[in-house]
Amino acid sequence: MAPVTNGRALFAAVPIGYPVVDQTIVYDNTQTIDLANAPLNGGFLVKVLVLSVDPYMRGRMREPDIPSYMPPFALGKPLASGGIGVVLRSELAGVEVGSHIRGIVPHQEYFIAPNLEGLELIERDARLPWSVYVGAAGMPGETAYMAWKEYSKAKKGEIVFVTTGAGPVGSLVIQIAKQDGLKVIASAGSDDKVAFMEGIGADVAFNYKTTDVRAVLKKEGPIDIYWDNVGGDTLDAAMEHANMFARFIECGQISGYNDNPQPMKNPLLIVAKCLTFNGFLVGFLRPKHKEAFRAEVVPKIADGSFHYTEDIVRGIDKVGHALLGVLKGTNTGKAVVVVADE
Repeated sequence: MAPVTNGRALFAAVPIGYPVVDQTIVYDNTQTIDLANAPLNGGFLVKVLVLSVDPYMRGRMREPDIPSYMPPFALGKPLASGGIGVVLRSELAGVEVGSHIRGIVPHQEYFIAPNLEGLELIERDARLPWSVYVGAAGMPGETAYMAWKEYSKAKKGEIVFVTTGAGPVGSLVIQIAKQDGLKVIASAGSDDKVAFMEGIGADVAFNYKTTDVRAVLKKEGPIDIYWDNVGGDTLDAAMEHANMFARFIECGQISGYNDNPQPMKNPLLIVAKCLTFNGFLVGFLRPKHKEAFRAEVVPKIADGSFHYTEDIVRGIDKVGHALLGVLKGTNTGKAVVVVADE
Protein backbone atom coordinates (compact mmCIF):
# COMPACT_ATOMS: atom_id res chain seq x y z
CA MET A 1 0.00 0.00 0.00
CA ALA A 2 1.36 3.40 -0.95
CA PRO A 3 1.73 6.05 1.78
CA VAL A 4 -1.30 8.28 2.31
CA THR A 5 -1.57 11.91 3.34
CA ASN A 6 -1.66 12.47 7.09
CA GLY A 7 -3.34 15.86 7.36
CA ARG A 8 -2.63 17.85 10.51
CA ALA A 9 -3.85 21.02 12.27
CA LEU A 10 -0.67 22.72 13.48
CA PHE A 11 -0.22 25.40 16.15
CA ALA A 12 1.63 28.01 14.11
CA ALA A 13 1.65 31.20 16.20
CA VAL A 14 0.74 32.47 19.66
CA PRO A 15 -2.33 34.68 19.16
CA ILE A 16 -3.03 38.10 20.62
CA GLY A 17 -6.74 38.14 21.32
CA TYR A 18 -8.74 35.73 19.20
CA PRO A 19 -6.93 33.07 17.15
CA VAL A 20 -6.68 33.87 13.46
CA VAL A 21 -7.67 31.11 11.06
CA ASP A 22 -4.76 30.06 8.81
CA GLN A 23 -2.30 31.99 10.98
CA THR A 24 -2.70 30.66 14.52
CA ILE A 25 -3.85 27.23 13.35
CA VAL A 26 -2.59 26.03 9.98
CA TYR A 27 -3.68 22.97 8.05
CA ASP A 28 -0.70 20.94 6.81
CA ASN A 29 -0.91 18.12 4.28
CA THR A 30 2.79 17.53 3.68
CA GLN A 31 3.17 14.54 5.99
CA THR A 32 2.47 11.02 4.75
CA ILE A 33 2.19 7.68 6.52
CA ASP A 34 2.43 4.07 5.31
CA LEU A 35 -0.57 2.52 7.04
CA ALA A 36 0.54 -1.04 6.31
CA ASN A 37 4.22 -0.78 7.21
CA ALA A 38 4.81 2.13 9.60
CA PRO A 39 6.72 0.72 12.61
CA LEU A 40 4.51 0.37 15.70
CA ASN A 41 7.30 -0.49 18.16
CA GLY A 42 4.88 -2.31 20.40
CA GLY A 43 2.12 0.27 20.12
CA PHE A 44 -0.91 0.67 17.86
CA LEU A 45 -2.01 2.71 14.84
CA VAL A 46 -5.13 4.86 15.16
CA LYS A 47 -7.35 6.41 12.52
CA VAL A 48 -8.92 9.52 14.07
CA LEU A 49 -12.69 9.74 13.63
CA VAL A 50 -13.83 12.76 15.65
CA LEU A 51 -12.17 15.62 17.52
CA SER A 52 -13.61 17.80 20.26
CA VAL A 53 -13.12 21.56 20.07
CA ASP A 54 -13.37 23.23 23.47
CA PRO A 55 -12.80 26.65 25.06
CA TYR A 56 -9.89 25.47 27.23
CA MET A 57 -7.79 25.02 24.08
CA ARG A 58 -7.35 28.80 23.92
CA GLY A 59 -5.45 28.67 27.21
CA ARG A 60 -2.92 26.26 25.71
CA MET A 61 -2.12 28.74 22.92
CA ARG A 62 0.45 30.63 24.97
CA GLU A 63 4.15 31.19 25.35
CA PRO A 64 5.86 28.11 26.83
CA ASP A 65 7.18 29.97 29.89
CA ILE A 66 3.69 30.94 31.11
CA PRO A 67 2.52 28.41 33.72
CA SER A 68 -0.99 27.01 33.79
CA TYR A 69 -2.91 23.89 34.75
CA MET A 70 -2.34 22.36 31.30
CA PRO A 71 0.85 22.44 29.22
CA PRO A 72 1.03 24.83 26.25
CA PHE A 73 0.76 23.64 22.70
CA ALA A 74 4.15 23.34 21.00
CA LEU A 75 4.70 25.64 18.05
CA GLY A 76 4.86 23.77 14.78
CA LYS A 77 3.23 20.68 16.27
CA PRO A 78 -0.37 19.43 16.02
CA LEU A 79 -2.98 20.67 18.43
CA ALA A 80 -4.46 18.08 20.76
CA SER A 81 -7.86 17.62 22.38
CA GLY A 82 -10.40 14.97 23.21
CA GLY A 83 -11.02 12.61 20.37
CA ILE A 84 -12.07 9.14 19.30
CA GLY A 85 -10.36 6.84 16.86
CA VAL A 86 -10.43 3.30 15.57
CA VAL A 87 -7.44 0.95 15.82
CA LEU A 88 -6.11 -0.11 12.40
CA ARG A 89 -3.07 -2.17 13.53
CA SER A 90 -1.85 -3.19 16.95
CA GLU A 91 1.12 -4.81 18.66
CA LEU A 92 -0.15 -3.99 22.17
CA ALA A 93 -1.81 -6.75 24.16
CA GLY A 94 -5.44 -5.96 24.95
CA VAL A 95 -5.83 -3.47 22.11
CA GLU A 96 -7.51 -5.26 19.23
CA VAL A 97 -7.82 -4.15 15.62
CA GLY A 98 -11.24 -2.57 15.18
CA SER A 99 -11.53 -1.43 18.78
CA HIS A 100 -12.08 2.24 19.61
CA ILE A 101 -10.10 4.55 21.86
CA ARG A 102 -10.99 7.87 23.50
CA GLY A 103 -8.72 10.43 25.10
CA ILE A 104 -6.46 13.36 24.30
CA VAL A 105 -5.33 12.79 20.72
CA PRO A 106 -3.26 14.84 18.27
CA HIS A 107 -5.09 16.76 15.57
CA GLN A 108 -3.98 14.59 12.70
CA GLU A 109 -5.65 11.93 10.63
CA TYR A 110 -3.52 9.04 11.88
CA PHE A 111 -1.18 8.58 14.81
CA ILE A 112 0.77 5.79 16.50
CA ALA A 113 0.26 5.46 20.26
CA PRO A 114 2.98 3.67 22.26
CA ASN A 115 0.49 2.58 24.96
CA LEU A 116 -2.88 3.44 26.49
CA GLU A 117 -1.59 6.24 28.70
CA GLY A 118 -4.12 9.06 28.46
CA LEU A 119 -6.43 6.86 26.39
CA GLU A 120 -9.20 4.39 27.13
CA LEU A 121 -10.94 1.67 25.19
CA ILE A 122 -14.56 2.58 24.67
CA GLU A 123 -17.73 0.98 23.33
CA ARG A 124 -20.64 2.89 21.84
CA ASP A 125 -24.36 2.65 22.46
CA ALA A 126 -25.74 1.88 19.00
CA ARG A 127 -28.30 4.68 19.41
CA LEU A 128 -25.58 7.35 19.59
CA PRO A 129 -23.01 8.53 17.06
CA TRP A 130 -19.35 8.67 18.07
CA SER A 131 -19.48 12.47 18.13
CA VAL A 132 -21.66 12.40 21.26
CA TYR A 133 -18.85 10.62 23.12
CA VAL A 134 -16.76 13.79 23.00
CA GLY A 135 -19.82 15.87 23.95
CA ALA A 136 -22.81 15.07 26.12
CA ALA A 137 -21.59 11.51 26.76
CA GLY A 138 -17.98 12.65 27.11
CA MET A 139 -15.95 15.30 28.92
CA PRO A 140 -18.50 18.16 28.69
CA GLY A 141 -21.25 15.91 30.03
CA GLU A 142 -18.97 14.64 32.77
CA THR A 143 -18.12 18.22 33.68
CA ALA A 144 -21.78 19.12 34.15
CA TYR A 145 -22.79 16.00 36.06
CA MET A 146 -19.72 15.54 38.24
CA ALA A 147 -19.37 19.13 39.41
CA TRP A 148 -23.10 19.40 40.05
CA LYS A 149 -23.04 16.27 42.19
CA GLU A 150 -19.91 17.35 44.01
CA TYR A 151 -20.60 21.02 44.70
CA SER A 152 -24.20 22.12 44.12
CA LYS A 153 -25.74 20.77 47.35
CA ALA A 154 -28.97 21.36 45.46
CA LYS A 155 -32.31 21.31 47.24
CA LYS A 156 -35.72 21.11 45.61
CA GLY A 157 -37.20 24.56 45.14
CA GLU A 158 -33.89 26.42 45.02
CA ILE A 159 -32.92 28.71 42.15
CA VAL A 160 -29.89 28.21 39.90
CA PHE A 161 -28.50 30.59 37.30
CA VAL A 162 -26.66 28.83 34.44
CA THR A 163 -24.54 30.80 31.98
CA THR A 164 -23.79 29.50 28.47
CA GLY A 165 -26.90 27.45 28.98
CA ALA A 166 -27.14 26.31 25.36
CA GLY A 167 -23.62 24.89 25.33
CA PRO A 168 -22.69 21.25 25.89
CA VAL A 169 -22.00 21.77 29.61
CA GLY A 170 -24.64 24.32 30.49
CA SER A 171 -27.45 22.53 28.68
CA LEU A 172 -26.89 19.37 30.70
CA VAL A 173 -26.68 21.40 33.93
CA ILE A 174 -30.11 22.83 33.11
CA GLN A 175 -31.58 19.37 32.63
CA ILE A 176 -29.99 17.89 35.75
CA ALA A 177 -31.13 20.86 37.82
CA LYS A 178 -34.71 20.51 36.57
CA GLN A 179 -34.54 16.79 37.35
CA ASP A 180 -33.56 17.78 40.90
CA GLY A 181 -36.55 20.12 41.22
CA LEU A 182 -34.88 23.53 40.94
CA LYS A 183 -36.01 26.70 39.23
CA VAL A 184 -33.55 27.39 36.40
CA ILE A 185 -32.54 30.77 35.03
CA ALA A 186 -30.31 30.44 31.97
CA SER A 187 -28.54 32.79 29.59
CA ALA A 188 -27.05 32.49 26.11
CA GLY A 189 -26.08 34.79 23.25
CA SER A 190 -28.79 34.35 20.61
CA ASP A 191 -32.54 33.99 20.36
CA ASP A 192 -32.19 30.53 18.82
CA LYS A 193 -30.17 29.43 21.84
CA VAL A 194 -32.80 30.92 24.14
CA ALA A 195 -35.45 28.82 22.39
CA PHE A 196 -33.31 25.71 22.86
CA MET A 197 -32.88 26.41 26.58
CA GLU A 198 -36.63 26.85 26.95
CA GLY A 199 -37.13 23.57 25.11
CA ILE A 200 -34.98 21.64 27.58
CA GLY A 201 -36.75 23.02 30.61
CA ALA A 202 -35.26 26.36 31.64
CA ASP A 203 -37.91 28.32 33.53
CA VAL A 204 -36.40 31.67 32.59
CA ALA A 205 -34.18 31.90 29.49
CA PHE A 206 -32.76 35.12 28.09
CA ASN A 207 -30.34 36.55 25.56
CA TYR A 208 -27.65 38.34 27.57
CA LYS A 209 -26.78 40.49 24.54
CA THR A 210 -30.24 42.09 24.45
CA THR A 211 -31.47 41.68 28.05
CA ASP A 212 -29.94 43.10 31.21
CA VAL A 213 -28.78 40.25 33.43
CA ARG A 214 -29.27 42.25 36.63
CA ALA A 215 -32.88 43.02 35.74
CA VAL A 216 -33.56 39.32 35.21
CA LEU A 217 -31.88 38.26 38.45
CA LYS A 218 -33.60 40.99 40.45
CA LYS A 219 -36.99 39.81 39.20
CA GLU A 220 -36.42 36.04 39.20
CA GLY A 221 -33.85 35.59 42.00
CA PRO A 222 -32.17 35.74 44.38
CA ILE A 223 -30.16 32.72 43.33
CA ASP A 224 -28.89 29.84 45.46
CA ILE A 225 -26.49 28.33 42.91
CA TYR A 226 -24.51 29.97 40.13
CA TRP A 227 -22.95 27.89 37.36
CA ASP A 228 -20.26 30.12 35.91
CA ASN A 229 -18.99 29.62 32.38
CA VAL A 230 -18.30 33.28 31.57
CA GLY A 231 -16.88 35.26 34.51
CA GLY A 232 -16.58 39.02 34.08
CA ASP A 233 -19.51 41.31 34.78
CA THR A 234 -21.98 38.41 34.80
CA LEU A 235 -20.14 36.93 37.77
CA ASP A 236 -20.43 40.28 39.55
CA ALA A 237 -24.16 40.37 38.80
CA ALA A 238 -24.61 36.85 40.18
CA MET A 239 -22.83 37.81 43.40
CA GLU A 240 -25.00 40.90 43.78
CA HIS A 241 -28.19 38.84 43.41
CA ALA A 242 -27.15 35.76 45.38
CA ASN A 243 -28.83 34.51 48.52
CA MET A 244 -26.92 34.05 51.74
CA PHE A 245 -24.83 30.87 51.59
CA ALA A 246 -25.16 30.58 47.80
CA ARG A 247 -22.83 28.15 46.02
CA PHE A 248 -20.78 29.30 43.02
CA ILE A 249 -19.53 26.55 40.72
CA GLU A 250 -16.65 27.96 38.68
CA CYS A 251 -16.48 25.93 35.48
CA GLY A 252 -14.96 28.56 33.19
CA GLN A 253 -14.64 32.27 32.49
CA ILE A 254 -14.64 32.55 28.72
CA SER A 255 -15.08 36.34 28.78
CA GLY A 256 -11.40 36.58 29.75
CA TYR A 257 -9.90 33.93 27.50
CA ASN A 258 -9.05 36.26 24.62
CA ASP A 259 -8.73 39.55 26.52
CA ASN A 260 -7.53 40.50 29.97
CA PRO A 261 -9.80 38.98 32.64
CA GLN A 262 -11.99 41.48 34.46
CA PRO A 263 -11.45 41.52 38.25
CA MET A 264 -14.36 41.24 40.66
CA LYS A 265 -15.94 44.60 41.45
CA ASN A 266 -16.99 43.73 44.98
CA PRO A 267 -15.24 40.63 46.35
CA LEU A 268 -16.39 41.57 49.86
CA LEU A 269 -19.75 40.06 48.88
CA ILE A 270 -18.09 36.66 49.33
CA VAL A 271 -17.75 37.52 53.02
CA ALA A 272 -20.98 39.45 53.47
CA LYS A 273 -23.14 36.73 51.93
CA CYS A 274 -21.05 33.75 53.10
CA LEU A 275 -20.67 32.58 49.52
CA THR A 276 -18.93 29.32 48.66
CA PHE A 277 -16.78 29.23 45.52
CA ASN A 278 -15.72 25.90 44.04
CA GLY A 279 -13.31 25.87 41.14
CA PHE A 280 -12.62 22.46 39.67
CA LEU A 281 -10.95 20.40 36.98
CA VAL A 282 -13.07 17.48 35.88
CA GLY A 283 -10.13 15.11 35.84
CA PHE A 284 -9.96 15.24 39.62
CA LEU A 285 -13.67 14.42 39.93
CA ARG A 286 -13.71 11.61 37.38
CA PRO A 287 -12.46 8.75 39.61
CA LYS A 288 -15.27 9.39 42.11
CA HIS A 289 -18.14 9.95 39.67
CA LYS A 290 -17.21 8.11 36.46
CA GLU A 291 -19.27 4.99 37.00
CA ALA A 292 -22.34 6.93 38.15
CA PHE A 293 -22.13 9.16 35.07
CA ARG A 294 -22.04 6.17 32.76
CA ALA A 295 -24.90 4.48 34.60
CA GLU A 296 -27.16 7.50 35.13
CA VAL A 297 -26.47 9.98 32.33
CA VAL A 298 -25.39 8.14 29.18
CA PRO A 299 -28.54 5.96 29.06
CA LYS A 300 -30.71 9.09 29.36
CA ILE A 301 -28.84 10.68 26.47
CA ALA A 302 -29.31 7.53 24.42
CA ASP A 303 -33.05 7.24 25.08
CA GLY A 304 -33.70 10.95 24.52
CA SER A 305 -34.47 11.91 28.12
CA PHE A 306 -31.52 14.30 28.06
CA HIS A 307 -31.21 16.48 24.95
CA TYR A 308 -28.09 17.78 23.25
CA THR A 309 -27.09 19.75 20.17
CA GLU A 310 -24.01 19.47 17.99
CA ASP A 311 -22.23 21.85 15.64
CA ILE A 312 -20.35 19.50 13.33
CA VAL A 313 -17.85 20.38 10.62
CA ARG A 314 -16.05 17.87 8.44
CA GLY A 315 -12.33 17.81 7.80
CA ILE A 316 -9.30 18.46 9.96
CA ASP A 317 -8.68 21.64 7.97
CA LYS A 318 -11.75 23.12 9.73
CA VAL A 319 -10.31 22.98 13.27
CA GLY A 320 -9.39 26.66 13.30
CA HIS A 321 -12.84 27.72 12.14
CA ALA A 322 -14.49 25.53 14.77
CA LEU A 323 -12.37 26.90 17.62
CA LEU A 324 -12.99 30.50 16.61
CA GLY A 325 -16.72 29.79 16.59
CA VAL A 326 -16.53 28.42 20.13
CA LEU A 327 -14.55 31.38 21.45
CA LYS A 328 -16.85 33.93 19.79
CA GLY A 329 -20.01 32.03 20.72
CA THR A 330 -21.23 31.59 17.15
CA ASN A 331 -21.35 27.80 17.39
CA THR A 332 -24.81 26.29 17.74
CA GLY A 333 -23.99 23.24 19.86
CA LYS A 334 -21.09 21.07 20.88
CA ALA A 335 -18.29 21.82 18.44
CA VAL A 336 -17.04 18.62 16.81
CA VAL A 337 -14.74 18.04 13.86
CA VAL A 338 -15.54 14.82 12.01
CA VAL A 339 -12.19 13.78 10.58
CA ALA A 340 -13.23 10.52 8.93
CA ASP A 341 -15.88 7.85 8.77
CA GLU A 342 -15.00 4.33 9.79
